[in-house]
Amino acid sequence: MTAMTFARLLCLALLPGPALAQSVPFDAGAMDAATFDGGDLPDGQSALTVKVQTLLDRAGTSPGVIDGWKGGMSTTALKAFERRHDLPVDGVLDEEAWQEMGGPEAEPIAQSYTITEEDASGLVDAIPEDYAERAEMDRLAYLRVTEKLAERFHMAEDFVIALNGGGTFDPGRTITVVDPGQDVDTTVARIEVDKPNQRVTGLNADGTIVVDYPVTVGSAQVPSPSGTHQVTAVAIEPTYTYRPDRNFQQGDNDEVLVLPPGPNNPVGRVWIDLSKETYGLHGWAHPSELFTAASHGCVRMTNWDATELAHLVSQGVTVEFLE
Repeated sequence: MTAMTFARLLCLALLPGPALAQSVPFDAGAMDAATFDGGDLPDGQSALTVKVQTLLDRAGTSPGVIDGWKGGMSTTALKAFERRHDLPVDGVLDEEAWQEMGGPEAEPIAQSYTITEEDASGLVDAIPEDYAERAEMDRLAYLRVTEKLAERFHMAEDFVIALNGGGTFDPGRTITVVDPGQDVDTTVARIEVDKPNQRVTGLNADGTIVVDYPVTVGSAQVPSPSGTHQVTAVAIEPTYTYRPDRNFQQGDNDEVLVLPPGPNNPVGRVWIDLSKETYGLHGWAHPSELFTAASHGCVRMTNWDATELAHLVSQGVTVEFLE
């Protein structure tokens, strides 16, 4: 479906650059060789956590960003995986979960990728904070090659940079990235938004879990919806209509503005419109921040998770918000 102006919910995105860490305590070989030998995931950043995050992603249970850090998104992803496979649900890696996700026989986690001219094209130098200035742009595109590649491979941008030792990411350079696998292609007939656990689950007509994603939901002050609603439309590469009388006040802007599409649009690359007016599920350009701040009532997802879900749903799909 062509881009639409359904992106009208209360949502304000910031545009930080990546943290420029220059190294990680492991390399590509360590990620492939990592194995579970008892106990939970290591604290901090580890090769085993990268491997588990990648295997979860391949299994349709998104960890959000793949970055090697043990944290809330990885814990909720493990819980979702355990629930999906009828394992004890505690969010702690154990032998049963490791076997079920195929850890001992996993295909290589790391892969080499050579940056192309296309990867370096279509970037913008800056995205202004002021919405009136954004509205004058043709596209709210990627700012950096590393931002574009991080989204393609479901990684945190600073992890892409650190894993490859920093430097410039110019066409012709071969870098190491993870292999998150292929998108799910099974139709979703019902969606559950688990507000307390900040997860979205997609189920097929038989009630079997097809996909599961981490999300940001609203706060107690500006909550996400309650009850059951329906998908009314899906927009890929949507514009965003800023309405200060209905949304929020951005700077001194007091007129309706239409912001162009692009991955750094306030609703990212996808808008899934709900029958609850002004609400929807949508992408977001800052996946590492999903669990650090509440939305203004919207349901934020990583751009890649929202894109996958958008191709699995259609008009009329039920969306139930769980309290």
